[in-house]
Amino acid sequence: MSELSFNGLIGAIKSVDSQFCESAVRAVNVGLTLRNWCIGAYISEFELYGEEKAKYGEKLFERISHSLKDLGMKRCDPRDLRRYVLFYERYPEIEKILPDSVREQYLSVCSGAELKSGSEHNIQIQGIRESLTPEFRIPPEKLVTSLSFTHICEIIEIESPLKRLFYETECIKGTWSVRELKRQIDSMYFERSGLSKDKEALSVLANSGAEIQSPALVIRDPYIFDFLGLRSLDVMDESSFESAILNKLEEFLLELGHGFCFEARQKRILIGGEYFAVDLVFYHRILKCHVLVDLKMEGLSHAHIGQMNMYLNWYRENEMTAGDNPPVGIVLCPRKDEDIVHYATGGLSNEVFVSKYEAVLPDVKELERFVLNETNVLREAGVEYRVNKSD
Repeated sequence: MSELSFNGLIGAIKSVDSQFCESAVRAVNVGLTLRNWCIGAYISEFELYGEEKAKYGEKLFERISHSLKDLGMKRCDPRDLRRYVLFYERYPEIEKILPDSVREQYLSVCSGAELKSGSEHNIQIQGIRESLTPEFRIPPEKLVTSLSFTHICEIIEIESPLKRLFYETECIKGTWSVRELKRQIDSMYFERSGLSKDKEALSVLANSGAEIQSPALVIRDPYIFDFLGLRSLDVMDESSFESAILNKLEEFLLELGHGFCFEARQKRILIGGEYFAVDLVFYHRILKCHVLVDLKMEGLSHAHIGQMNMYLNWYRENEMTAGDNPPVGIVLCPRKDEDIVHYATGGLSNEVFVSKYEAVLPDVKELERFVLNETNVLREAGVEYRVNKSD
């Protein structure tokens, strides 16, 4: 046996760490995917054959969601539940790879429905399965081990079975991240491929510079968070420049003594099927409103202001209670020698009201000095200055 060098030792440890990390992520994702498929299967069976289905009518998903939340389950909003049912309908062949005990339970539910409804059940299931012939479908094992459930959520929205197969294949082959998959769908890669005379050249072009999936990206998946009972903060890169500033900023705003009460960090909100994270959320006891703080690692742009106003509108509709005033947002943008603070006060009723907000909120110059000081301290300490693209 050859002598192991120090560099060889480090390389071997890194290799085994990567292998087990990938295996763990894959196992978690497969479990989550199968769980969601089973939820969709049970709801679908109840919709079709449940004895009490007429009792709930159009409110069925809302009732199921409410009951599951009472039991402490995550990811069971009506939108999520409908997505699980669609997943079941699009990919019925996943039944074949369920663990034995789960498959027995699934078959028991299906057989119970069959007894109540006669042969209709078999016809309905068969009708779903004939959407594509077996030779034109990716094996279910390959599908659930290669694609995260977030990937699958993007693909199941596609009506055409052939188009779904195209993106399944290309995504697996190119190991695309979820963001890359969405980009390729939005760019109409499938349609362009059908029209292209040189499909290989188009494939090379489409995959050049593509964002590749990695365990680090998967573990930040919001579905994984909830499935494992984690908070997003638990898996954030705490050595990143952005997180380092946020750590100090939270303390800084609380120490100002102007009525800030800390409420949340990396507050995830669902808007139009996409999750966003507000860096810091406070409740201001003097202004009687929420204060949202977002830190951007590049110069201020209209997109940042638009995003903050979107957050404010969401809070106005979903979080305001009787006696609350409309929320206000603070956007901070450190950029080398330029530090910009912007107060997003869109939607406030009049100039007097806006002036009241600005009088009680931290002074702009004070915030600029804080950001500039912390930026310089972190750079001198060698903390990496970059945007964490996976968050």
